[in-house]
Amino acid sequence: MFRRPRAVLDRLFDQPWPAGGLLVGGAARDLLRGVTPGDYDWAVPDTAAAANVLAQAQGGAAFPLDQERGYWRVHLPNGAQHDFVPLPDDLNADLLRRDFTVNAMALGAAGQLHDPTGGQADLQARRLRMVSAHNLQTDSLRAWRAARFEVTLGFRMDAATEQAVREVTAALAAGRLPLPAPERVREELQALLGHQKAAQGVLRLEELGLLALTVPELREGIGMQQGGFHHLDVFRHGVEALHQLLARFSDAPLPLRWATLLHDVGKPHAHMLSGGQNFYGHDKSGALITREILTRLRLPGDDTARAASLVGAHMLPLPQNDTEARRFVHRRRALLPDLLALMLADREAARGAMSSPASRQSYAVALDRVLAALEEQPAPPKPLLTGSEIIALLDIEPGPQVGRVLRALNEAAALGNVKNPEQARAFVQKWAQHPPTDEAKDELHK
Repeated sequence: MFRRPRAVLDRLFDQPWPAGGLLVGGAARDLLRGVTPGDYDWAVPDTAAAANVLAQAQGGAAFPLDQERGYWRVHLPNGAQHDFVPLPDDLNADLLRRDFTVNAMALGAAGQLHDPTGGQADLQARRLRMVSAHNLQTDSLRAWRAARFEVTLGFRMDAATEQAVREVTAALAAGRLPLPAPERVREELQALLGHQKAAQGVLRLEELGLLALTVPELREGIGMQQGGFHHLDVFRHGVEALHQLLARFSDAPLPLRWATLLHDVGKPHAHMLSGGQNFYGHDKSGALITREILTRLRLPGDDTARAASLVGAHMLPLPQNDTEARRFVHRRRALLPDLLALMLADREAARGAMSSPASRQSYAVALDRVLAALEEQPAPPKPLLTGSEIIALLDIEPGPQVGRVLRALNEAAALGNVKNPEQARAFVQKWAQHPPTDEAKDELHK
């Protein structure tokens, strides 16, 4: 019998308990350690009936995942997800096929605990222990899950489990075991990066040999010294930047976390192209590499594009006056405020010989200047002229020139230099009479 009083169990668990059902796996683990689960896994005698009863009681939606095997799922309005599978004929055998002892437990409605591997003792000791080495080899994704659980649960692998994880990693690297599907690895990495101690998790992946199987491009920065503002090698600097980001912005979205970790991933390539002289252009090559990495891991397209754009923009010079700040906001509005968070984390992770409290303060002042401009103009001004109006005003054909004029006009409006349609028409006519040079055009497109 589970030691926690039934009254406490009732307080932690406010859903109807399915008739004859058992709460299994991670949901049972979380409930036993006093944490309300977000997702629930149930083993029940009648999956369809249990799913529909819960959905009707909580106003959710029930639907079959696999009708042949009797798998059902319920989505509730509070965001919780409940999965229902048939109650196994041999519960202990089912639990013994799981990954770690803390996940090989089942909890009944009256608080009775099924724990064939000693998971409750490991839970109390904050110990991550495998059910068996065979189980880890059967599903190699469990190596990544072990690293993730150490971070998200605050547990530590025992020696035998860590050795088994290292053996799985070596077998994967040698091709003796197949790599898990990229989508499954992505889910583990996203869960790890979503935690407050994500930087620690990245280092743990490296210790276990898993980073080389996941994001080998990051490892190219190991031992690559930078000097100047930097006190860490390229790899450690990226990890430290992630730490600095989460110390200041605990709710940072995942694309920003990825961008911060990967922001200097282009440096080894840039260093090679320069003959070992500098890192010029690492922001642009880093954006391309970031896109390749996240595409390989099957991240959503929008998240991949945003992370790559942030990496590509992280070296932009910060404005030195209010006008430049308004221009910065206008040109990079789609990346704000995430870009500022990345730039701040990058600078705070650099404490080399050229860095000083004064230089970091100056950088912070420039960031504040951009934030003030963003607060002053949180949305772009309403367009003063349309493309059709510009075509009519200048008597030109539709084409690229119309876009160039519109961009120039919209920026002038954002800077406060053009405030109404009359001024906009005058601006467009003057612009057409004295179009900018190619260099100025390039500057406008940055």
